[in-house]
Amino acid sequence: MSHIQGLHHNAYRCRDSEATRAFYEGFLGLPLVHAFEIRETKTGRDTRVLHSFYQMKDGSCLAFFEVPGSPFDFKDQHDYDLHIALQVDRETLVAMFEKGKQAGIETRGIADHHFIESIYFRDPNGYVIELTTPTGKAPEILQKAKDEAHDILSHWQKTKPAA
Repeated sequence: MSHIQGLHHNAYRCRDSEATRAFYEGFLGLPLVHAFEIRETKTGRDTRVLHSFYQMKDGSCLAFFEVPGSPFDFKDQHDYDLHIALQVDRETLVAMFEKGKQAGIETRGIADHHFIESIYFRDPNGYVIELTTPTGKAPEILQKAKDEAHDILSHWQKTKPAA
């Protein structure tokens, strides 16, 4: 058994801390629970970085670094490349879908993935945010998936297309 107890935070770069706050706290409803400025790196180099944290119900956080003047390639991510999936109940999923459309935020869905249903937004940094809710079929589908996961991965390794 792993000694890992859970997710504390995932950290990402952001273009602008206030625009990021408006999306994560103002739109998604995740409270800003911590922010601090970093003025010196662990190697002693002067810097100016803001690190901010938005907390989920389980206590884990999404965190962001704003680093003015430091190059970073912000680009629209394809869902396969990078996305952040957050679980909500079905009522919230539907309400957030409508809220996103009304707010003029790029909103896609509701996608039926059989074990979950999902909607997708883009945050101000271009990251894809997925809100998802389990379906009634989730327990049986996930048990079957767990039982087959290693076999599927092994098959993939043997048959995947060449890079």
